[in-house]
Amino acid sequence: MGRVVVLGAGVSGHTAAAFLKKWLGHSHDVVVVSPKEKYNWIPSNIWVGVGCMKPAQVEFPIKPVYDKFGIEFHQARAVAIHPEGSADHDKPFVEIEYTEPSRDGERARLAYDHLINATGPKLNFGATKGLGPEGHSHSVCTTEHAVACRDAVHEAIGRMKKGERQRFLVGTGHGLCTCQGAAFEYVTNLEFVLRKHGVRDKAEITWLSNEYCLGDFGMGGIYIKRGGYITHSRIFTESLFAERGLNWIFRAHVNEVCEDRVLFETLDGTDHEEEFDVAMLLPPFAGVGLKAHDRKGGDITERLFAPNGFMKVDADYSAKPYEEWKASDWPRYYVNPEYSNLYAVGIAFAPPHPISQPRKSPRGTPIFATPPRTGMPSAMMGKAVASNIANAMLGRKKSPHAASMARMGAGCVASAGAGLFNGTAAAMTVYPVVPDFDAYPEYGRDLSHTFGEIGLAGHWVKVILHYMFMHKAQGKPGWTLIPE
Repeated sequence: MGRVVVLGAGVSGHTAAAFLKKWLGHSHDVVVVSPKEKYNWIPSNIWVGVGCMKPAQVEFPIKPVYDKFGIEFHQARAVAIHPEGSADHDKPFVEIEYTEPSRDGERARLAYDHLINATGPKLNFGATKGLGPEGHSHSVCTTEHAVACRDAVHEAIGRMKKGERQRFLVGTGHGLCTCQGAAFEYVTNLEFVLRKHGVRDKAEITWLSNEYCLGDFGMGGIYIKRGGYITHSRIFTESLFAERGLNWIFRAHVNEVCEDRVLFETLDGTDHEEEFDVAMLLPPFAGVGLKAHDRKGGDITERLFAPNGFMKVDADYSAKPYEEWKASDWPRYYVNPEYSNLYAVGIAFAPPHPISQPRKSPRGTPIFATPPRTGMPSAMMGKAVASNIANAMLGRKKSPHAASMARMGAGCVASAGAGLFNGTAAAMTVYPVVPDFDAYPEYGRDLSHTFGEIGLAGHWVKVILHYMFMHKAQGKPGWTLIPE
């Protein structure tokens, strides 16, 4: 009997574990390690952060689901990987530290035949002074963060109803942030909620981002073909912001978040500050800090992980100039080049390079959006890796299932207001996620499969998808029929 250990129970890890158990059945063990007791559908945290959903609508206890599947669950965090075993332990194993109250701090070893690193990111608030819930800004990266952000917004609404003006600042809190899409959804939903409460005229809302232009989203922007015209996502986003009376600042790296203002540098090297009463600024991501050791106990962390802490996989990590980057640089199977039974999926894998063009200010400060690897692509990676592992363990001679972001299309429905009859959402598809200028020389993407529009129908789709994915994540009847 073989054993697969999955580190992380987010979109990618949970998808991989669920399909592995379905395909492997009782013939092999599937084990999941996660430091949290609940599953959180993170894309809907933005609705919690403005009070349109309650925490119970975006999370649920994970252990009962794994008990139903027959998956072994450990509420713990992964500490170190030993891909060669050790002097006193022949099989490869991962070292974990329990976070559940009854065993808090206790350590254990979990042997494995295959290991999937789906730990997701470390929320690196420490990269910017004063950033985050322990500083002077809010976040929607976790349910707890979103609840605190909601409370701050509601307090500000109360002040506005008394006649006070309030300044809201939403965006990214560092020059190397990703997930601009989540901040985009938050700022448009915030504006919607303020209108709903009748206080929009008392609010000044400003978007602050490290993107080179609005609508970059860490993908270098996209071109959309509509009505016979080809339009860049910059026009799409600027129009949306202008219609809602949103101010915007881009090409910005936040140096410090103070109690009532941010200090930031722009790409041209000049210093600025922006005042606020409530700020929701997303942090940059880093690897969770996993260590790696060889059989003798030597530290091989730098061999397995990139400097940012994300795991190296079958990608081209050579330092090539931007002009020489290729779609083929991106990984296909998410397997570590040194250990064929070690994988990294979702945010846990190290991208070979950004998708958006990297830029630095005259001072040398990097200011550009880093690659998004969440949502649909994460789930597809998890399922592909699970399929390859299951085939290997069951002795099936099948071609490996690839899931390159340069050969993968993705759909995104970005909420821009949560009303049942007056809500809106931007619905977009992109193919491929990583542009391929060899296959599509002019725009890098196939415009017949890249499109977008905004409207009420998109909002209904967004709501339907929320409940579909929560249904799928809980393994309820028909969960395998719901696409990733």
